[in-house]
Amino acid sequence: MTSPTQTAGSRGAEHRFFSGMAIGILAVALIGFARTYFLRPLLPVPTPVLPSLTPLIHIHGALFTLWVFLFVAQTLLIGRKRIGLHRTLGFASLGLALAMVVVGTITAIHSVARGIAPFGMDPRRFLAIPLAAIYLFAGFYIAGFVKRRNAQSHKRLMLLATIALLPPAIARWVLLLGLGPPFILAFATLLLVPLVVWDWKTRGRLHPVTLWGGGLLLVSAPLRLLLAKSDFWLGIADRLAGLVK
Repeated sequence: MTSPTQTAGSRGAEHRFFSGMAIGILAVALIGFARTYFLRPLLPVPTPVLPSLTPLIHIHGALFTLWVFLFVAQTLLIGRKRIGLHRTLGFASLGLALAMVVVGTITAIHSVARGIAPFGMDPRRFLAIPLAAIYLFAGFYIAGFVKRRNAQSHKRLMLLATIALLPPAIARWVLLLGLGPPFILAFATLLLVPLVVWDWKTRGRLHPVTLWGGGLLLVSAPLRLLLAKSDFWLGIADRLAGLVK
């Protein structure tokens, strides 16, 4: 049986781990989008010229940036035992998450209509990659909200939801290296490694959410690439693009 002091110490370490993960994710998002979004007005015009930033993209950027800052705030509030405010913001996040899924979906489909996709890919095929990220986020978020009274499951599900959103931020720098989508998804899933190490260190085994949720993220990477290459998906993408024309 652990002593109260040991329990308090382990809880402090846990708060530091999840807060550290949240701050690390914030850094990945800010650095990832610095060149193409956050610092874009301050930098020289790149070659080739980047696609224009439409009002829809600005709304999309504001919503997804707000989520990352909220995620950081929520982890810090738990560490400071501000449980009431944490729960209030948690319920408020329902509206934000819904807006992210709706606006994220519309923005991704609009990219097809505008003919925008990296790596010289057919925009219709590339659409499978951002849409998968959005709906993985939605699934993890919903599961995390349902499990909000189970702290260990809840915090892991919200962490996985946020990790699911990071491939676009990572892509901005991977593009500069001339690497393709498989490398982007591989780098994104590396963010699971600290959670796996934490579970083994503190529990001696993987938490079920880490095992099944992390496994889903890993498996989804090759699956979305295979889906993007299929004629089946091409038909779906054509119909989706037709909705915004």
